[in-house]
Amino acid sequence: MTKQRVVVTGLGTINPLGNNVSDTWQNLINGVSGIDYISLFDASNLPVTFAGEVKNFDANEYMGKQNARKLDRSGQLSIFAAEEAIKDAGFNINEPLGDDFGIIFGTGIGGIGATENAVRVYDERGSSRISPLAITQLMPNSSTGQVAIKYGIRGPSLTITTACAASANAIGEAKRMIEQNIVSKVLVGGTESGTTSMTIGAFAQIKALSKQNDEPKKACKPFDKNRDGFVMAEGSTVLILESEESAKRRNANIHGYVSGYGSSTDAHHITAPSEGGEGAVRAMKDAIADADIESKSIDYINAHGTSTPANDLNETLAIKSLFGDDAYNVKISSTKSMTGHLLGGGGAFEAMATILSIKNGKIPPTINLENPDEDCDLNYTPTKYVEKKLNIAMSNSFGFGGHNAVLIFNAE
Repeated sequence: MTKQRVVVTGLGTINPLGNNVSDTWQNLINGVSGIDYISLFDASNLPVTFAGEVKNFDANEYMGKQNARKLDRSGQLSIFAAEEAIKDAGFNINEPLGDDFGIIFGTGIGGIGATENAVRVYDERGSSRISPLAITQLMPNSSTGQVAIKYGIRGPSLTITTACAASANAIGEAKRMIEQNIVSKVLVGGTESGTTSMTIGAFAQIKALSKQNDEPKKACKPFDKNRDGFVMAEGSTVLILESEESAKRRNANIHGYVSGYGSSTDAHHITAPSEGGEGAVRAMKDAIADADIESKSIDYINAHGTSTPANDLNETLAIKSLFGDDAYNVKISSTKSMTGHLLGGGGAFEAMATILSIKNGKIPPTINLENPDEDCDLNYTPTKYVEKKLNIAMSNSFGFGGHNAVLIFNAE
């Protein structure tokens, strides 16, 4: 049986930089920060008072109050992003997508807002006052199931929860599903809305978050010597993956090709990356082998680049280990500098950004990189975007638990 080539025919997103793909891309290229003081709740008593929030989104207005109340915010965002991706791929959102469509979503912590609310109600008012919708709001596979119901997806479905690698893993597994002729199309992506008081407080307790409350827009500074942690963010990004054969048969617009996927586990520490990024190296090697290319063929890397001291250093060391002298030639940037960290939704967002970089011949900047760390000395595209013809690009996603997922995209 012939191995299918996998293409991307649909893109959809809602995130701190925009509520559609076009606005998001323009803001990425222009170096706009989507990070600001928290507005969704009173964060004045928290050690961190800022995040990357989705803006100008009213779920009641978008889907009606009756439907909105059934979903955690992460689920609401996933349905919104899925609609744009489905339309972009040329499918009718009013017709079931059917049996030949799979669905895979990645999420780090699922319906954490609904979880916090249910616990709060239980503590204050007792078990009899917990909403009967609580379980279906908070379960991690809620978005997968709700999106499948909304758009009539009846093929295989999976929910992947490998922390910050989740939606990159989802894309990789969707690629395999199509290559193995299980289905010809997969709706795949990630969603997260962890900008809640408990979650921010908990991440702050383990010193993972930046505490630069005086200048939120400058707080996320990957590879900068003054970086002090990541910035929590929310959003959903959805891609339509399809066999090249299916896409060409229906004359679909092809955004790019998913050519490589690698995943590995550090087996080192629950939060800290393995020394020298050894696990990341293995995932990158596997992705390159899967794409059947050499490392020197890669023009651009969308780095995981979280703005934490350990991640940025170890990712830099991993790139140097794999690329050797070529590490100084490859263009790199971290779009998290503008969005913050979308956790389980980050891999899908960065996959979209990588595809758009190839398509438009522009590399988004790493904003706020003003004081380079001498140990992070690669070409991170500081401050402003760079125009460059890109044929092959890599996107890195690494998560708590030691999960590593790497994707490679081709122009053709």
